[in-house]
Amino acid sequence: MRFTKLTALALSTALVSTTAFADAHADREGWPESFTVGTASQGGTYFAYGSGWANLVAEELGLSGGGEVTGGPMQNMALVHTGEAQFGMTTMGPAAESLQGTNPIAPGLAMDNACAMFPMYQTPFSVTALSSSGITSIADIPDGARIGFGPAGSTSDTYFPRMMEELGVNFERRNGGWSDLGGQLQDGLLDVIAFAAGVPVPAVSQLEVQTDVNIIEFTEDEQATILGAFPVSQFNIAADAYTTLEAPARSVSMWNFAIANCDLPASFVYAVVDTVMSDNERMVNIHRAARSTLPENWDKNEVLNWHPGAAQWFMENAGAEISDDMIHHDM
Repeated sequence: MRFTKLTALALSTALVSTTAFADAHADREGWPESFTVGTASQGGTYFAYGSGWANLVAEELGLSGGGEVTGGPMQNMALVHTGEAQFGMTTMGPAAESLQGTNPIAPGLAMDNACAMFPMYQTPFSVTALSSSGITSIADIPDGARIGFGPAGSTSDTYFPRMMEELGVNFERRNGGWSDLGGQLQDGLLDVIAFAAGVPVPAVSQLEVQTDVNIIEFTEDEQATILGAFPVSQFNIAADAYTTLEAPARSVSMWNFAIANCDLPASFVYAVVDTVMSDNERMVNIHRAARSTLPENWDKNEVLNWHPGAAQWFMENAGAEISDDMIHHDM
């Protein structure tokens, strides 16, 4: 399995001796000299958020590391499980499917060597159309509409088409990176883009600068229908997430977690978690979705076994009560 190196992202390096933080993690037995974080396509929240924390960790721990463009949560589960990427990011739905052996990348393979590392944020499911289309609600989406659902195998592509079908929408399914789909919408090649990504979605924010858009919320009945059919929670997209919104937009969401290859040294993963979770302001500066990257959200993982280094950090620093059967142990 191969995935594209993002050459524009320079790998961050720093000397261990130059940072007191690095000195605090002096036990480096078995640590890799470099690491990669599987993200998703450019223009999406995963890419911005993941590349940001990868560079932060590389700088603080004096290692080479960076984000990688991937196909998103499903592929990240596979890359981290096999060790082709040390770290990645996934949503709970794709994580559960991967553990059950129904990940389309490797059907029948239980990807149980990808461990939970830290909570990231909730992924809202949001719908955007050009204002000129006249589409202001799900019911307005015309029969046979061309809808962009994100990269193939992404959380958006896995769940949003099913949600639209559940709501009675008849559509033509299109896939692509977030930036590309945003461009296609602006050029009239798509009628709607249906994004599952942390807000604000960079591609949508860019669209707002260039043209007038409608960010479409679910009705109460539509939200209830989706809640009854899918592993999601109620969510309101904050009014300040986009300049287009004048009030919170009703939506649904799915939690995201950072994941680590289960075979990585506990001291290494502990240090990575410590870097990310000990200063939320730095993470929010990377992306506003990190407002939810908080220690108390450790309990949002009910799917993956914890990496022992991560479990240790949350038990010591967040009062987490993680049962032993939810912590990965070497066989």
